[in-house]
Amino acid sequence: MPNLIQSAVMIGAGNVAWHLGIALKDKKIDFLQVLGRTIEPAKELAGILNADYTMDFDKINVYADLYIISVTDDAIDEIIKKLYLQRQLVVHTAGSIPMSVFKGRFENYGVFYPLQTFTIGRKIHFEKVPVCIEANEQDNMNKLVQLAKLISQTVFIMDSEKRAKLHLAAVFACNFTNYMYSIADRILKKQGIDFSILHPLIIETALKAAEMKPAQAQTGPAVRKNRMLMDKQMKMLENDSAAREIYEILSDNIRKYLANEL
Repeated sequence: MPNLIQSAVMIGAGNVAWHLGIALKDKKIDFLQVLGRTIEPAKELAGILNADYTMDFDKINVYADLYIISVTDDAIDEIIKKLYLQRQLVVHTAGSIPMSVFKGRFENYGVFYPLQTFTIGRKIHFEKVPVCIEANEQDNMNKLVQLAKLISQTVFIMDSEKRAKLHLAAVFACNFTNYMYSIADRILKKQGIDFSILHPLIIETALKAAEMKPAQAQTGPAVRKNRMLMDKQMKMLENDSAAREIYEILSDNIRKYLANEL
């Protein structure tokens, strides 16, 4: 079956645009142009995608099959207002922004949301990244699903409400978890201990969460109801009020969760 989408324009040049653009280019999607807010990131990504680049919406290439808006959530509406396209298919890549942001502005639109944490320069195995698809009509859905299957082994059709909840869950599973690592790193630095000592623990914790229910994998003083140790550890944090508050709230919530009180 021939690919229904053969060419694209990338609007944005940040983390997601970078990784998604490379993944699609590797599957022979022809990027005609990168439109960026600042010249250097747009120029650099365009060079990798073998595309033209611009910062001017009046100079956007209007002959692509797909227009991918991959910018910060609060910039999406502003971008949409500057786009004057006819029948071209337009998508955004945000987890928390509903598809309805396009309604009344474009004829063909949807969402192409890759569920992963992206950092420029770090290699991602995109075939393992879940991609969540939504579209305003079946033909557009078919096109986006086919495109997603070029780069990912896991493609979900998911409406805006479910995708927003998925994004919320991802914030807890990724962003908040990573901040916990930052606190751990801060504690260790004060003792002259390198953060790498925690790497095996972090990896095993992640593997357990992938292999069993997180509640079954939960360990630690809150699970054992070791109040003496928790009080001792909170005292160690008396000069770090933010970390102390987090420790107390999380310990209390772990206890309540495992006791079915939450």
